Amino acid sequence: MGEHYFAERPDAATRRRSVDLVLPDLHLRLDTDSGMFSPDRIDPGTRVLLETAPDPPESGDLLDLGCGYGPIALTLASRSPQAMVWGVDVNQRALVFAESNAQAAGLDNVRFTLGDELDPGLRFAAIWSNPPIRIGKAALHDLLLAWLPRLTPGGLAHLVVQKHLGSDSLQQWLEGQGFPTERIASRSAYRVLRVAPRTEGRTP
Repeated sequence: MGEHYFAERPDAATRRRSVDLVLPDLHLRLDTDSGMFSPDRIDPGTRVLLETAPDPPESGDLLDLGCGYGPIALTLASRSPQAMVWGVDVNQRALVFAESNAQAAGLDNVRFTLGDELDPGLRFAAIWSNPPIRIGKAALHDLLLAWLPRLTPGGLAHLVVQKHLGSDSLQQWLEGQGFPTERIASRSAYRVLRVAPRTEGRTP
């Protein structure tokens, strides 16, 4: 995984390689490097999310929160060619590779940026994420509270979290924050959570 993957400017020595993302509907060769999340293979949680979540909306703005080198964002862009996909991360090395991977795949409906550089008025028809659990519970909660309220009224978020890293407690916390949340898939110790926008009267 790499201890520096959630650093803004990783200091890990560069070691480029490629991984293959093979799904029933697409095959992408993605370049990666040290200092980013799961550089040696597609993370199993990411794969569970991509193989079990329902199809993303056909149009609108879609968000990959914590995009790394881009497997989720590029899958969204491929599956929803009429949508605009945004990938955000703190890791600038990963963002460079994500942009390069999008160009190599011929996907022009996806952009990658630091989260604080994205238009704060943008609202998302979908948010997909393999969230950075290892940044710590408090930081994770702050991250989710910054982005989940930016769902459109009919939008949905899909998050994948390992059971032993707190998927059940995260589901309970999200419910406590006013976001209706349900588990829609469970595989290989991973849980996929579907999160709906806050409903009136449920804001804590």
